[in-house]
Amino acid sequence: MKRILVLGVSAGVGKSTFAQKLGEKLHIQVYHLDTLYWKPGWIEASLEEFSFKQEQIVVNDSWIIEGNYSSTYDLRIQNTDTIIYLELPLSVCLYRVIKRSIQYQGKTRPDMTVGCKEKIDYKFLKFILTTYHSRKEKMEKRFEAFQKMNPENKVIKLKSKKGIEDYLESLQ
Repeated sequence: MKRILVLGVSAGVGKSTFAQKLGEKLHIQVYHLDTLYWKPGWIEASLEEFSFKQEQIVVNDSWIIEGNYSSTYDLRIQNTDTIIYLELPLSVCLYRVIKRSIQYQGKTRPDMTVGCKEKIDYKFLKFILTTYHSRKEKMEKRFEAFQKMNPENKVIKLKSKKGIEDYLESLQ
């Protein structure tokens, strides 16, 4: 377990926090896809730029990359040995997104590009609501394909707050 993707069912599931704690436990550098994708002022990177940044990371011996971003999933998965997937109820994810927007109002989160002040809008909430259930199905198909690529590939599914906490505590 040296090249790890941390994926989640939704925004607000806890991918960034989990990845940071995992990185500290395993002494592995963590990369947040949000910081690679967003430029200051919420300007999107081009696909080429976003891909290039990831290509520079995935050739390293060890890393933790946190975030979903389907547009570059295939680039990351080729060099991954472990996927850790977080899935909490939709209500928990929505609560956390709203809580985060209040907590960081007018500020930039630690896992976000400097100059991208926390915001929440109808479009983002709608995205969460409309992709939550379909993403569950999509992830299961991805996990099957990932394990077929190499039988030694691991998929770890954590589907409760306690399960997430217990997993982190189990690491030495």
